[in-house]
Amino acid sequence: MVNAPGGSSSDNDPDPASPIERVHAARYVLIAAVAALLAGSAVWDVPAAYSAAAALAVVLVAAFVPRRPAARRAAEAALGRAPSWPEAGMTAAVDAFPQAAFVLDSAATVRFVNARAARLFPATRRGDSFTLTFRWPEIAEALQESQAGRARTLEFHEPGETTSIYSVTFSPLTLSGAGNFILVTFDDVSDRLAIARMRADFVANASHELRTPLASLTGFIETLMGPARNDPQASEKFLRIMLEQARRMRRLIDDLLSLSRAEMRVHRRPTDRADMVEVLRHVGDALGSLAREHGVAITIEAPDAVVAVVGERDELIQVFQNLIENAIRYGASGGKVDVRFDRRPDDRPELAVHVQDYGPGIPAEHLPRLTERFYRADVGASRAMKGTGLGLAIVKHILTRHQGRLEVRSRPGEGARFTVSLPLVE
Repeated sequence: MVNAPGGSSSDNDPDPASPIERVHAARYVLIAAVAALLAGSAVWDVPAAYSAAAALAVVLVAAFVPRRPAARRAAEAALGRAPSWPEAGMTAAVDAFPQAAFVLDSAATVRFVNARAARLFPATRRGDSFTLTFRWPEIAEALQESQAGRARTLEFHEPGETTSIYSVTFSPLTLSGAGNFILVTFDDVSDRLAIARMRADFVANASHELRTPLASLTGFIETLMGPARNDPQASEKFLRIMLEQARRMRRLIDDLLSLSRAEMRVHRRPTDRADMVEVLRHVGDALGSLAREHGVAITIEAPDAVVAVVGERDELIQVFQNLIENAIRYGASGGKVDVRFDRRPDDRPELAVHVQDYGPGIPAEHLPRLTERFYRADVGASRAMKGTGLGLAIVKHILTRHQGRLEVRSRPGEGARFTVSLPLVE
């Protein structure tokens, strides 16, 4: 049985009142008893000594025999009439929930608010009506169903500058001796839904990127099998286009595989050491022909000594190959790409590598989204430059695994600077 606050679960608990307090509380009973004894003594001629002894016994019983105070009797009676929310185990359990949680009574009055709910919804306090705070038809309907004993879950969008999305569950509770209650939990699913949308967008974009070259290949194959079957000049032209479309699909598939590997290993910290000077010089040599093709000069300012970081050489090569290749393709109008080392004077030893191009730059509204899969600041330019839209997403995941960071600064007409920060070997 659940105890009422300040009450007892047994009638045999000691009465905390003093003997004098007990005599005072029973004064009217004592007066009546003594008067009855004196009257009896006079009517039936009882000796005075016997009457005095009986009166003394009544006083002693009133002083020393415990009894239940009226307040306790009233509290115990109230327990049977009105539901009370347990103050010990159940409240501790609800307070430990990772979700925001409210406990309501059968009249939808808030009886308990756990710590997370108090932080997220400070306007809703104990004793308030739940429906006055959350005035949405869906919540009112779910509350009515739970009052009828049926559980209900719904999606709730909290209004505000940064909209949060909650999965709200109404669960009827019946506690023995305490009454009927409703447990309402708010589980923030904003990130989960954002990831689901991201995956759906990813599949749609990947399908689109593959469908386009496949449609082109199919069209040219049908042409070569039909009208251009005996036309060597047309056949040569179409085969060149088909080869380029096949290479486009291969680049996309390679980047999809690279991104998948980076995502799968993002929580596995690398244990190898890599020399960043050697990594950058390797990338510079590998991209030399592409730079010459676009009329771009690559300058790498690096120290002669080894600059070691904790990381996998091949993944770091991929990071800087993606960044420098982007700088060559999209910043070609500037005629050069500068790569510079910088050791930051922080408490934690850290290396910063800046990749600077001098092209048209990137508008500010696109900067926060550059590392999203398939996001392109300029769709036409990206496809013309044979980009897949996955390069910077791969960079972000590899740097996350290496406990690194990517910062982008750009102004239209002033080029773009991509800065990679990596922890140095201590």
